[in-house]
Amino acid sequence: MATRVTVRVPSASTRTVDPGALEAAVDSALDVFGDVDRSCTRFDPSSPLMVANGSPTRWHVVPPALFSALLEAKQAYNTTSGRFDPRVLRTLVGLGYARTLDFEGGAASVEHVTKGPTTARIGPWRPRFKTTTSEVVLGREPVDLGGIGKGLAVRWASEALSRTTRSFLVDAGGDCYCSGTGPEDDGWLIGIEDPTTPSEKIAVLSLADRAVTTSSIRLRQWRAAGRTVHHLIDPATGRPGGRGLLAVTVVGDDPARAEVWSKALFIAGHTSIAEEASRHGIAALWVAEDGTDSWSAAMAQHLRWHR
Repeated sequence: MATRVTVRVPSASTRTVDPGALEAAVDSALDVFGDVDRSCTRFDPSSPLMVANGSPTRWHVVPPALFSALLEAKQAYNTTSGRFDPRVLRTLVGLGYARTLDFEGGAASVEHVTKGPTTARIGPWRPRFKTTTSEVVLGREPVDLGGIGKGLAVRWASEALSRTTRSFLVDAGGDCYCSGTGPEDDGWLIGIEDPTTPSEKIAVLSLADRAVTTSSIRLRQWRAAGRTVHHLIDPATGRPGGRGLLAVTVVGDDPARAEVWSKALFIAGHTSIAEEASRHGIAALWVAEDGTDSWSAAMAQHLRWHR
């Protein structure tokens, strides 16, 4: 998943749990990320996802992690009225994001790319599922599970840990689940970075039994055919979306659903995000292109500090 995964357990919890059981639980939680990555990555042509993408109008028996991820993606598609739509793979490949790119040193550069094919007017997404046999038909367009796969890995890893310890933090590149009340019993403190100055924080959240995820273009943007593009594609246009925004952070009860809404709200753009977050009752904080930040009413209860 091209990210560092960290599990933290407060020292007070380690004194009440058998060390061997806790170590096994952490190992199981970390193993979840490998399982999800092997099943759901689009960067390995032999992965079950890419095999299904190779003939998306046929039935495919897929591993449980991939089957569950596709079901979750379909539910997210329905819940967001199509603003979250995983059928963006052709567009990302057309823009040059066909392989893992090195974004750590700034915007990557991709040469000799074509204009990304549009995902507009491809019609409703109607995948088909056979639950008893874990079979799926994706539909005409191949899919990219991207962030929702990472959100699900955080969810499933947290479920594995919760069977052994009450208080823990799972952090996968900024997508977190905060279980319990943290080391000081007053909530896990999660900093939100300033996308214009990553070494600085714009806010600190205090969270207990909550997920927090961020969709941002600070890292995953690149130069393609002489223009700057990014990975958050608007399904309605087939182009990078989120006009006027740099990052959106969402707090929710589930990491996969929070991931979905951080992306859907980002795609809404600066002029619509406040209304969208309010209408759906979502705790969100967003940073505009001019560096200013705002948040929804539902986010205020989680703010411990704001600059």
